[in-house]
Amino acid sequence: MITFESQHKDIWARTGKLRVGDKTAKTPLLLPVINPHIQLIPAEEMQKMGVEALITNAYIFSKSEEYRERAINEGLHSVLGFQGIIMTDSGAFQQSVYGDVAFSNTDTVQFQRRIGSEIIVPMDLATPPDRDHEGAAEELAVTMQRIREAMEIIDDGHLAAPVQGGIHPDLRRRAGEEVRETGAIFCPIGAVVPLMESYRYRDLVTVVMAAKQTLSPGSCIHLFGAGHPSMFALAAAMGCDVFDSAAYALYAREGRYMTPSGSFKLAELSELPCACEVCRAHTARELQASPDKEKLLAKHNLLVSLAEIARIRQCIQDGTLWELVDERCRNHPRLLDGYRELLKYSEELLTRDSVTKRRFFYRGSESCSRTEVIRYHGMIPRFSVGEAIHISLNDEEGPAGATAFRFKPPFGPYPPELSETFPIGQSEIPEWDEDMVRSGCRGIIELIHANPGIPVTINAGVRWKPVIADALQNMEKCYEFI
Repeated sequence: MITFESQHKDIWARTGKLRVGDKTAKTPLLLPVINPHIQLIPAEEMQKMGVEALITNAYIFSKSEEYRERAINEGLHSVLGFQGIIMTDSGAFQQSVYGDVAFSNTDTVQFQRRIGSEIIVPMDLATPPDRDHEGAAEELAVTMQRIREAMEIIDDGHLAAPVQGGIHPDLRRRAGEEVRETGAIFCPIGAVVPLMESYRYRDLVTVVMAAKQTLSPGSCIHLFGAGHPSMFALAAAMGCDVFDSAAYALYAREGRYMTPSGSFKLAELSELPCACEVCRAHTARELQASPDKEKLLAKHNLLVSLAEIARIRQCIQDGTLWELVDERCRNHPRLLDGYRELLKYSEELLTRDSVTKRRFFYRGSESCSRTEVIRYHGMIPRFSVGEAIHISLNDEEGPAGATAFRFKPPFGPYPPELSETFPIGQSEIPEWDEDMVRSGCRGIIELIHANPGIPVTINAGVRWKPVIADALQNMEKCYEFI
């Protein structure tokens, strides 16, 4: 059966162990897509590169004169020369394209079991983004019926339960609830490739967050078709644990060179900005002229993707994933849209986010909406105060007898005793700007609301007095400047 154990967490991301039968893989996890007829990198070689699991297509095997009988008689692991975890997609996309109604849900599930697949996917309906609510609801109902039908055949816990519902958040939430009721552990979020292909990352965040809010926290979440390393960090922050990539090979055939921040046309590069074994062994010109260019480029693309997954795992363990998300999402305006959309869910994200972390780096106005800031503002009402409160932006002493608070944006007021604790003591901020000071003023408002009737004085200095006065304009009767 399939089990999932979470270890470290940051935002909604987790490092963990995905156990499939007697095999284990670290998450976040990348599944390279393998087509048996077109293998730029053989699966056996992938395993030597550190690949722990891969995904292939059951429909392609079922229709292949070359591989069908071999797969049935020898099993996928023998045919592909791979001893790690093998997942098979049902072939729902191919069925929709070719109209092969003879290849039913029952057929594909039984066939996947026969060829030794370890993560089996039923014949779900991938609802496109332009499907209206009624049509998406009807297709979701069919998908759920097929999941339940497949569970009667695959009753040993090796079945994946796809989450569909199109672009409609209420349907994604409903799908998450219904999938949760099935008890499935491995839950792919499907039909998101069109969103990524058209750079609709804001919609991607809406869809994934809707599903995540109702899926079991113990589920292992697979984001179907998320193959470019530039968006892995954003997806991981939403709680996606598994990705699959055909992009490493598709991009190579088009002469496209992957980096964690985007892709380039190999023909336009004069340098190879990477330290992988391919790039250290070739110049840009040599790689362009090589008769093995596609294979070498595919290998580079896969190594870059695997390195980004490893980087994400380390960031989760260190509690620094927000900084990686910020860095990656500033490489494309649409990814930045997705990042800003994710920040709208900060209240929900902090419910599973780590309370303490290694550090907080301020990277711009978006940092003011991070979970660490929201959690700190929620903690302020618990501070003990005396008969008066004094908040100083320059650490000067306040009136005698007043409880002293210092001020550090974007968090706001803090007792001097907390100066060495997270997040105050482990945060690095540049020269103050208005966005971060206004964020800190939300902390002042929390402190005033928590202590009605207690006089508050603020030593703001000439530079920040008008900014604070504007941010606290609805609180004028509750404080005074000195």
